[in-house]
Amino acid sequence: MKPSDHILIVDDDRDIRDMVADYLRKNGLRASTAADGREMRAALEAQDIDLIVLDLMLPGDDGLVLCRNLRAGPHKAIPVLMLTARDDATDRIVGLEMGADDYLAKPFAPRELLARINAVIRRTRMLPPNLRVSEATRLIAFGHWRLDTTARHLLDRDGTAIALSGAEFRLLRVFLDHPQRVLSRDQLLNLTQGRDAEHFDRSIDLLVSRLRQRLQDDARDQSYIKTVRSEGYVFSQAVTLVGEDA
Repeated sequence: MKPSDHILIVDDDRDIRDMVADYLRKNGLRASTAADGREMRAALEAQDIDLIVLDLMLPGDDGLVLCRNLRAGPHKAIPVLMLTARDDATDRIVGLEMGADDYLAKPFAPRELLARINAVIRRTRMLPPNLRVSEATRLIAFGHWRLDTTARHLLDRDGTAIALSGAEFRLLRVFLDHPQRVLSRDQLLNLTQGRDAEHFDRSIDLLVSRLRQRLQDDARDQSYIKTVRSEGYVFSQAVTLVGEDA
């Protein structure tokens, strides 16, 4: 990770955001703070931000609303690490569905937060060069589908848009970035959620099942996502990049 990476901490607890900001600065990062959604939006307009540490429980719009709005706006590509005082699996799943890249419960060790920030930024930048989407390429084609990486939805053969949740979009992107390659469940968890520690072993299986439904991929035929017994999953279709004007 570059020393110049800029982290925005959004938390209504001044002690927490100042503590996190000081710790990140001591470890070579730039850090800015915001107490709520209004200050977060102002910071995003004024500065280049590489990652947002976003508290779930905020006055006004909470972290879930802010994360969902981020994913629908001009700053959709900025990774989000969500914080919460509630260690609840439902909250974690909902946060990831809204587009968060990782999730950490309070109280947390600053060292673990730093490690997760490193992991999320590293994962965000690790796309293979041959499949890295440029400014002129927003569509990825496979089978009779295309993925619009700007609008973050699927297009069928007739051009009809099919909405994807944040988790479905991230999983599909991972498969499209690694076609014809067997990926274990742990690899899929790390690539989609940035989790180096606590894993939900069956969450990937459930997400794969949902993505297959979106792709109309019969679980028996498995034309797109094939199950490799005792190993994981492989995306079996050829993948091509399509120019924006195509």
